[in-house]
Amino acid sequence: MQQVFTDGACSGNPGPGGWAWVLADGRFGSGGAEHTTNQRMEVQAVLEAVLALEGELEINSDSTYVVNCFKDRWFDGWRKRGWRNSQKKPVANRDLWEPLIDAVEARGDEISFVWVKGHSGVPLNDRADELAVAEVEKIKEANGANATKPTATETVAVPWDASSAVWVVGSTTPNADQIEALHRMVSSLGSDNAETLIVSGLRRGTELLGAERALELGLPVAVVLPFPDPAQKWPEADRARFDRAVDAAQHVVTLGGKPSEPGPAVRSRNAWVAEGVYAAVIVDDDGLADQIDEVGITVLRG
Repeated sequence: MQQVFTDGACSGNPGPGGWAWVLADGRFGSGGAEHTTNQRMEVQAVLEAVLALEGELEINSDSTYVVNCFKDRWFDGWRKRGWRNSQKKPVANRDLWEPLIDAVEARGDEISFVWVKGHSGVPLNDRADELAVAEVEKIKEANGANATKPTATETVAVPWDASSAVWVVGSTTPNADQIEALHRMVSSLGSDNAETLIVSGLRRGTELLGAERALELGLPVAVVLPFPDPAQKWPEADRARFDRAVDAAQHVVTLGGKPSEPGPAVRSRNAWVAEGVYAAVIVDDDGLADQIDEVGITVLRG
């Protein structure tokens, strides 16, 4: 059996993206797209590997989005519902999922899936990441210097399926009981629905803790920043935590707020995020909880 490692990368998310697969003997495949998302590149990487390689394959991916789809057979439900998810909305990235699922099923028991933790020192996983990122850089260079700048603004469409996304937000100084409740709620989201995406702004306190807990559980995380580099002046230890969470996130969206006006920037971020989730875990912020509840989003108060 051949082990193949796959990975996807994206700058801006949506933005220029790259995909790659690599084998232990050095063989690899890679490519990219000018306007895509990280999840699409993760799926494309696996599709390209399956189409290029014959025989038994063990596909190693750091994407729970990919691995859990096959391990938990999400596609059985998608097909029964006419390619709609559990919230009765169209399945995201169907144009990639459908040929991939068909190709895997056509191979019978030849293909298996293994989840690996990204950026954890697994050499072939790191190599696949390098190749995917290199494809992103090629596109940036071809498009000129402006492609390296964050382009996301409040007008950018949400790059994930809102019907499976839960926002974690609230106090920057939660107490021990609130932190325990937060961890319990995030853990329950992971056990109840393997498709759940945790959305966080990574502010210190609730948001950073919630994202870290989700990543510990192997849940996909989306990060939405109100403006570039909000952790610039944080203490070193907190900045390191922030950077690790950003690196591990499946989506990173940077909005166009002004660092000199953090209050309006965060409020604008909150309004943007509210358009892209079906539920919110809110810790010790009754005012925000009431606002979110009024627009029809399920609120879990911590």
